[in-house]
Amino acid sequence: MKKLIILLPILFLVLFSLTCKNITQPTVNNGGVLIVANKSDNTINIISRLTGEILVTLETGLEPHEVEVSHDGKLAVVSNYGNRELPGNTLTVINIEKGIYEKTINLGEHSRPHGLVFINNYYHLLVTTEGSQHLLLVDIKNDTILKAIPTEQEISHMVAFDNETNRAFVPSIRTGNLTVIDLVAGNIVTHVYSGNGAEGVAVSPDGQEVWVTNRNDNTLTVFDTRTMEVIETIPCGEFPIRAKFSPDGKYFLVSNARSGNIKVFNATEKTLTANISLNIELSEDTEGRYFAEEFRGSSIPIGIEVPNSETAYVANTNADVITVIDLRSFEVKEHFNTGKQPDGIAFSPVMPQIK
Repeated sequence: MKKLIILLPILFLVLFSLTCKNITQPTVNNGGVLIVANKSDNTINIISRLTGEILVTLETGLEPHEVEVSHDGKLAVVSNYGNRELPGNTLTVINIEKGIYEKTINLGEHSRPHGLVFINNYYHLLVTTEGSQHLLLVDIKNDTILKAIPTEQEISHMVAFDNETNRAFVPSIRTGNLTVIDLVAGNIVTHVYSGNGAEGVAVSPDGQEVWVTNRNDNTLTVFDTRTMEVIETIPCGEFPIRAKFSPDGKYFLVSNARSGNIKVFNATEKTLTANISLNIELSEDTEGRYFAEEFRGSSIPIGIEVPNSETAYVANTNADVITVIDLRSFEVKEHFNTGKQPDGIAFSPVMPQIK
């Protein structure tokens, strides 16, 4: 009987591990789709990753900024940030499998939701809210806020998560600090200075490092996720704004909004591997768009998605296209059309079943 008691938990862990592996690591060889948030159109596009065809266009809330896909690939969540006059306070949930709008989640007093990341539980989502200066843990299945943790920082914009330590990392554009939050305890561990205009953030696939883009310093800061000591500060392009690791951890990609290029770094050696210029014809209608006057001439690349080690996708908010980059040759392959002012972008291996 004692042996049975000991073996049952082990068997459960093995089965749970296999189940998680099957759900959270779907193959990308079937093509799948890109989900793109179009700020000016208040829509999302579901786009075939292989052909660039817009399969579905759905309405969101006011000025959707970021997009995150659940671990099983079936749902996409969009943060409705709002505009300068009207702050948003909702999340739009999209059923990718059916290609339809699912529901809207109201965040109440927590306005200007922005950064999104799913954590260990399939339907638990971290959300930054600039208006209330909080990090929320939202159960999107039951439409409830499980935790609301003050960041104590202005313009807490993006968020990354390390599942080994259960820590969230939230940069502040206003203070330049990186806020480290213990999600189990529900409190702040520390604030560490990253750089002027700290914004983009990503945790390495092995969980050892967290990288932050400092848009006003034109640098990247690399931290040790355990000690939060600075490992290195790296020069980057002009106005580095978003960043993603390739899934194998080999490369770190940064979109530079002002200089209109993508920098690819060797993540191990912390050296520049490639500088990819995005020489794209701009949209004829750019009036009122973010940074359009300030970064005149740039396609203003922002959102990045890297579904595998071979291809990256970049949303150009001033050109209304997604750029497809070959990570083997570091060349631009093609462009996919989107709605007006694409920003957040995410990948799902699930193809919508459109009737």
